[in-house]
Amino acid sequence: MTFSLVARCAETGMFGVAISSSSPAVAARCAYARAGVGAVASQNVTDPRLGPLALDLMQDGLSAAEAVAEVQKRGSFIEYRQVLAVDAQGGTAIHSGPNSLGIWTQAQGDNVASGGNLLANDGVPQAIVDGFVTARGHLGDRLIAAMRAGLAAGGEAGPVHSAGMMLVDRVAWPVADLRCDWTEDCPIEAIATAWDIYKPQLDAYIQRALDPREAPSYGVPGDE
Repeated sequence: MTFSLVARCAETGMFGVAISSSSPAVAARCAYARAGVGAVASQNVTDPRLGPLALDLMQDGLSAAEAVAEVQKRGSFIEYRQVLAVDAQGGTAIHSGPNSLGIWTQAQGDNVASGGNLLANDGVPQAIVDGFVTARGHLGDRLIAAMRAGLAAGGEAGPVHSAGMMLVDRVAWPVADLRCDWTEDCPIEAIATAWDIYKPQLDAYIQRALDPREAPSYGVPGDE
């Protein structure tokens, strides 16, 4: 019911996850990232414990491949799960259990991994990877381009209704965590619109947290 990618920006070290599904609120259950450590998507009959577990393992020094191998050992009903990971060196790994739903497949390269289930065809994850690799600009722009490429390649077998994008970079919280939890329209385009609005303000929100004395005006009524 889901297609996604995890990625690292080779220039900045920023990590990101983008995901979409026919299920509601997919990003709340499936997207995980930690600055300086990596990014993980845990999907297909989701076990939300697997994302933090994989990040903890990578934070302890395991590569993405080693962390996913350990998740396979520790996870419950792992034959039903898909887990995608990228680490701080740009290494990637994917587990897709044999009980993944419908047409399921995966693709990966340096700094990016994609997987999906209940897909329209088995070329969707490779289209997502190719979309990410050929896109330019901010990591958020590249994640949106990749998800659009996956949708153009067929996406899920049925309509998608929710999507999300998370970015982490240098601070302990996500610098962007954009979600569309349900829509009858395209949730990926909803996230893209939110990103267009949020992107110019991203650095200002970080500054407001670190030192509001140096922050730009809030631009709201009563703000001077």
